[in-house]
Amino acid sequence: MPKIKLLFLCTGNSCRSQMAEGWTRHLKGEAIEACSAGLEKHGMNPHAIKVMAEAGVDISRHFSKTPAEIGAVHFDYVVTVCGHASENCPIFQGQTTVVHAGFDDPPKLTQHLPDGEEKLAVYRRVRDQIRAYVETLPGSLPTPPS
Repeated sequence: MPKIKLLFLCTGNSCRSQMAEGWTRHLKGEAIEACSAGLEKHGMNPHAIKVMAEAGVDISRHFSKTPAEIGAVHFDYVVTVCGHASENCPIFQGQTTVVHAGFDDPPKLTQHLPDGEEKLAVYRRVRDQIRAYVETLPGSLPTPPS
């Protein structure tokens, strides 16, 4: 059976969408071909890289990109992981099903905190919430229109 092609879309492709791609490749790579992108490019978030490495998933070679930079790939599903991406989701070619699975934004929640354990705790919480969501895939995805 062919793999499901899934794009995680966020605002800046620096944190949540990158974590989701990493978890999906790590946990569901046999069934899902995962990719991530952002409406804009914000670069990779070092705290996201750190907390994913703590969980045994290396996203250090990932890079921030937009859907246009991915090219003309047909995705079966686009999962928006933030409200801004959901509200501003671009149109994708073909029979792409768009699903929203929102997660808190660690950089925004921790912008007032100094680097350290308190900040990393927020990233870890969101990392674990994203993992829990990815563990439900592909079963939790709606049946695409035929």
